[in-house]
Amino acid sequence: MTSEEKTIFKKIIDGEIPANVVFQDDLCLAFHDAFPQAPVHVLLIPKQEIENVDSLDDQHRDLAGHLLLTVPKVARLLGIEDSGYRVVANCGKDGGQSVDHLHLHILAGRPLTWPPG
Repeated sequence: MTSEEKTIFKKIIDGEIPANVVFQDDLCLAFHDAFPQAPVHVLLIPKQEIENVDSLDDQHRDLAGHLLLTVPKVARLLGIEDSGYRVVANCGKDGGQSVDHLHLHILAGRPLTWPPG
């Protein structure tokens, strides 16, 4: 894969683009969204390149579980665990996905309405 083919998230993982990192381990990375949609808007991404939720299969079982179990850790680091937060995974064009790399949005800091839009 050439540098031109990398997603912005892969470039962040590779250290080619700086990010305001909140959490990182061997499997995933959480950082503040550059275009926040709430006062707190963090993206949690796997370091492994997976296009979206629809691309997950049995080989990703442990990684998918790790991502979900990392969400409350990130929430505690952000101090939003008591007030509450929303976790969103956009999938595909109509789902609002703009980067073809699986990512979870962690949104908080204000009351979030439903339906989301």
